[in-house]
This record gives sequence, structure tokens and C-alpha cells, in this order.
Amino acid sequence: MARSAAASPFTPDPAAERRRLLGERGETIAARHLVRGGMELLDRNWRCDAGEIDLVLRDGRVLVICEVKTRSSEAFGTPLEAVGPAKADRLRRLAVRWLRAHDVHPDDVRIDLVGVLAPPGGPVEVEHVEGVG
Repeated sequence: MARSAAASPFTPDPAAERRRLLGERGETIAARHLVRGGMELLDRNWRCDAGEIDLVLRDGRVLVICEVKTRSSEAFGTPLEAVGPAKADRLRRLAVRWLRAHDVHPDDVRIDLVGVLAPPGGPVEVEHVEGVG
């Protein structure tokens, strides 16, 4: 009996690959935007068994945990609409894990969101919201 290509775990999913590349592009754009705004990038795509932090930065004496959401259009809402209370809670838990893993004791910790709208062939828009959680 022949197996379908979709059943193979080794068959690449073109849509998933496009989403991954769009996400990577958005994180690069967000990191560049925040660094140009005066922040220092400390870590990117930090992972543990509880999840991933997109960007970890320092804004003066404040440690910033940053979630980046990237979209190519607003057909399914703005990038920032993709972050709800459950994600904010997870980011707070991940912040504690990052601090413990790096033995860092900042004066304060802030959760920020960056939404990147990157339409194909169009201008990129970046929206930064400080202190969401």
C-alpha cells in the first residue's frame, strides 16, 4: 500500500516554512527597531521546557521580555491581537525562568509586545507596546 506524501513526517510543509521565515524576519525587524531605540539585546529565541522568549533586552536598568508577533496582512487581525492573557501569563513565568537560568537580578522586569506587519512588497510597520504584563 502506497503512503501519501502528507503522511510522512519528513515531508516539508511549505506553509509552515513560510510562517517560520516570516516570524524570523519579524523578530529581526523588532530587535533592530528596539536596539535603535536604545535597548541592548541580551538574548534571542531563548528556550526552556516551558516555552520560548523571542527577545530579552535591557532598557536602562529594566530587563525587557519581548514577544514579537508578525503578520503579512491584517486579514486575521493585527499582530498584537494575537497575544492574549494566557500568553502574557506564560511570558511572566518564562521571565522568572530566564532570570534564574542567567542569575540576573535587575531592578525591574517589563513585558513588552512588538507587532510587525510585513506585507509582501509593501512597507513594514512596527508597533511597540511597553509594559503589558
